[in-house]
Amino acid sequence: MATSKAQKSRAPSIRDVARIAGVSHQTVSRVLNNSDAIRDATRDRVVAAMEELQYRPNRAARALVTNSSKTIGVLTARREHYGPAATLQAIEDAAVRRGYTVTTSNLTDATDAAVRAGLTHLLEQDVEGIVVIAPQQRVFDIIAELGVRIPYVTLRTRVGEDPSALWVDQMSGARLATAHLLDLGHEHVRHLAGSRDSLEADARMQGFLREMSDRDMPVSPPILGDWTADFGYAAGRELLRWRDCTAVFCANDAMALGVMHAARSYGLDVPGDLSVVGYDDIPEAQHFWPPLTTVQVDFAELGRRCVELVLPDGEDLRPVDIVPQLVVRGSTSAPRTRA
Repeated sequence: MATSKAQKSRAPSIRDVARIAGVSHQTVSRVLNNSDAIRDATRDRVVAAMEELQYRPNRAARALVTNSSKTIGVLTARREHYGPAATLQAIEDAAVRRGYTVTTSNLTDATDAAVRAGLTHLLEQDVEGIVVIAPQQRVFDIIAELGVRIPYVTLRTRVGEDPSALWVDQMSGARLATAHLLDLGHEHVRHLAGSRDSLEADARMQGFLREMSDRDMPVSPPILGDWTADFGYAAGRELLRWRDCTAVFCANDAMALGVMHAARSYGLDVPGDLSVVGYDDIPEAQHFWPPLTTVQVDFAELGRRCVELVLPDGEDLRPVDIVPQLVVRGSTSAPRTRA
């Protein structure tokens, strides 16, 4: 049946579908909600009418009927960096597999006011759960202060007893990286840390310091960075000016790339003169020259677990910690014996 010009000037409604299919709008609603009380022939007519009109159910209207928005909220910061971006993508992929969409509130400035506004924005979207991947302690404090009543999961950096937390054991990952360099025979290892306000950076730094301390190795103060390759290059130039280390563990792969560039700028060989380890295992890490030894986080599993925790389906999914794994490539070797 042809539609009129008036119908084409606006989006088709549920009543348009009902008229074309020759049923009531209540019947169309039952079809949309997969009711078992609808005969197959009736369902087929309704579906055919929706296809003819190119009708798409209004999400807000369906939420009123089903009391379900089919939406998850994500509060995130620094989505321009690989870790948060990969985590967000994994959450979106896992949500789609469950028939959900994701709405995001990005914190460009993680002040208390910005965090409250971000959480309020998500709650106003009637999200059914919230995932927090903003790694600052104030975010967790404000969630507790607001008394959020819908399911939520926060990503933490150390193992604990919080039932709303998914633990990524960043400290263990950093210890793996540091132990790898020490086991190769490096005695002078420096650490290029992440930004000052990041819980992830702090956990990785603490892992480095603890491994060095447990091995009774001399420790120089970590250098606080900003996650960028530019900072890694600048810090590497300063470190290598004095040649007082044979290995550097960087808190992420971008800074590791900068350090490798700095080494090349002095005519130094990686890993012959300097071994470098990164963190995150970005897709490009295997294509650095030499390919980067790094610590890998299973972001796909992280996203799946986040969604399962905020949308439980009966499975008793305990929020166990995710332990990163060391990936050894060509940027590390035993230190070269100096003449």
